[in-house]
Amino acid sequence: MFKVLIIDDDSATRALLKRTLQNQGYEVFTANHGEEGIALATQLRPALIVCDLVMPGIDGLEVCQLIKSDPELSTSFFLLLTFRGAKEGLIQGLDKGADDILAKPIEMSELKARVRAGLRLYQLTQDLQAKNRMLQGLTQDLQLQKQVLEAEFTEASEYVRSLLPSSLTGSVTIDPRFIPSRQLGGDCFDYDWLDPDYLAIYLLDVSGHGLGAALPSVSVLNMLRSQSLPDANLYQPNHVLMALNEAFQMTDQNERYFTIWYGVYNRLQQQLVYSSAGHAPGILINRSVDGTVTAKQLRTPGMPIGMFPDSKFSNAYCRIEPGSKLYIFSDGIFDLLQPDGNLWGLHDLINLLVSCAERGNTNLDSILEQIQNLAPKKAFDDDACLLEITFSADPALED
Repeated sequence: MFKVLIIDDDSATRALLKRTLQNQGYEVFTANHGEEGIALATQLRPALIVCDLVMPGIDGLEVCQLIKSDPELSTSFFLLLTFRGAKEGLIQGLDKGADDILAKPIEMSELKARVRAGLRLYQLTQDLQAKNRMLQGLTQDLQLQKQVLEAEFTEASEYVRSLLPSSLTGSVTIDPRFIPSRQLGGDCFDYDWLDPDYLAIYLLDVSGHGLGAALPSVSVLNMLRSQSLPDANLYQPNHVLMALNEAFQMTDQNERYFTIWYGVYNRLQQQLVYSSAGHAPGILINRSVDGTVTAKQLRTPGMPIGMFPDSKFSNAYCRIEPGSKLYIFSDGIFDLLQPDGNLWGLHDLINLLVSCAERGNTNLDSILEQIQNLAPKKAFDDDACLLEITFSADPALED
């Protein structure tokens, strides 16, 4: 049974959170101020800590910093409670090491989901640490160490996969593919109807590999999915990218940055507004009345998120013809070094997509098989994501 510690100076909030989490089967402890919370955390070593930001005496930021600086407690998942729109608290919380942020007033279903996700990450970290301790006694057997670590990264990839959305049907259909490589990476994507007429779609890729890349990717996914990113109009892609750039500067993220493509489709007007930050373009495939297939690259200027605090991002607009297809992907799909030393790149991918559309062979698995056959050992060196988005010929279809 996981131990959960709640630190909040408000007795009503403590009681509500304790009852809710006890009903989920956790062993719950409470503290009514920061000093008591730190003492209990040292004694209990809980798997997860839920802590209010604003408290008398030691506030939530100080509690977070003290917890994360203690080697015995640093793996405890730290969920910081703040008020919706409290931008300064969000940035400071992430800077002090908070693993996740939850805005007040608290939606209980969201709290339970965040706690489940946090405990999965905690358990994964504990498993990795346990295996690493075991491997310290087997340093001469490097092959066994490699196999165990690969198994752990596979487990982490499956966790990331569990967070990703399933296919979407309706007036817009989305067929997604996530192909994890042998190294855990930072690819992530999501799509959701902001309201019945506006569909948000985004795909991001954090620099590097391993848990260091996967965890920021999951943090961004959770923040956008919960709509807790401050000062971000989710209907305006450039606003979203600017807010992400403020919240995730690489100087505060272990020098990690990420690229992202973000678009919002207006179902009734059949218009797509999009913006990108150092990411590969979306590829829009259209077939004209005479059967001619064309490809349009959808990309705007912009540096990757986190590189420069004053980066600017712009929107672009595109008319979406009925029956057209949009492909969004990470660079792992097209950065393929061939056996002859040549690089199979973006333009080769575009040519393949056009060729498949001309032949009427737009099955996503078939397209991926053709790409993988070009990769060394038919496997991607990096995590790869590919979304195929098909726009209905009838925009009035209900979703």
